[in-house]
Amino acid sequence: MKVFFNQLFDYNFFCNKKLIEECKRLNNVPEKSIKLFGHILNAHHIWNSRILAKPMIYDVWQVHSVKEWEDIHYENQKGSFEITQNTSDFEKRIDYENSQGRVFTNTLQDILFHIINHSTHHRAQISVDFRDNGLEPVSMDYAFYKR
Repeated sequence: MKVFFNQLFDYNFFCNKKLIEECKRLNNVPEKSIKLFGHILNAHHIWNSRILAKPMIYDVWQVHSVKEWEDIHYENQKGSFEITQNTSDFEKRIDYENSQGRVFTNTLQDILFHIINHSTHHRAQISVDFRDNGLEPVSMDYAFYKR
């Protein structure tokens, strides 16, 4: 399970890094894409914080400048690898409170998969936003990553 999640987080890191590099290159990043990518970063941070029982620094929809993305992304990756490397029980139940104050419980493996899936979902929305704004979306297919 460790290897599986490390591979998924490597892929997630690769995709986010490519998107960050493209947005840094652009003169004008679409506002919706900035909001969505900030949300990806914030949600990843929030889930890591819940798992590691650390304070949350960011709000769910907090907006960050493109120049801040790389540092937040790196810290998220570091946190996720800390989680995967230091667990022996991916079935461990994690209790957490969502942004509306409701309490839930999920397994560690479900939360880790959610982080990846959530990021993929919103990167797809960013790709559509790029096209809607006359920009070529960044290629982030898993098959291309694995080649």
